[in-house]
Amino acid sequence: MKYTIICFILAGLITGLNGCGHKVVKKMEITAYCGCGKCCCWERGSWKYLKLDFWNKYINKGKSKGRPYSGLTASGTKPHEPRPGLFSIDSIKKPWMIPFRIIFPWLWFSRDGTIAADTRYYKFGTRLYVPGYGFGVIEDRGSAIKGPTRLDLYYNSHSAARKWGRQHLSVTIYP
Repeated sequence: MKYTIICFILAGLITGLNGCGHKVVKKMEITAYCGCGKCCCWERGSWKYLKLDFWNKYINKGKSKGRPYSGLTASGTKPHEPRPGLFSIDSIKKPWMIPFRIIFPWLWFSRDGTIAADTRYYKFGTRLYVPGYGFGVIEDRGSAIKGPTRLDLYYNSHSAARKWGRQHLSVTIYP
């Protein structure tokens, strides 16, 4: 009896103890956003101070209108684009990046990007793979992102987000 319990515990540890562990592929509508005032609905300065406090950012739409804008995601993290690491396919595609990735230690490891989704369907921390963007983690929710088939990808620049546009792709969801 004792050995049977130990075998079940070891089998659970080997399989990961996180449920079924299989990935799901879904067709989704994907848009992009950045941290600019157009995408995130903020403006510099407040009319309360006659716009003289131009170094501060304030939300200009929605139920939080007039409150200070922090730039953080809904889960409390700072948004970022995905970054390939030293040992990635990107190093093979772009070999001129290898010296930079070797010299700067923060470029050794890959980093998942920030994705906004409807948190009624996907909880924070869900990892996804989007073709053309890479791996990302759901860390944000958007006011226009409603339903199980909508995602919003974070980019560092407004032009890169506009270049992405609106695409319908098959996304891999990892539990």
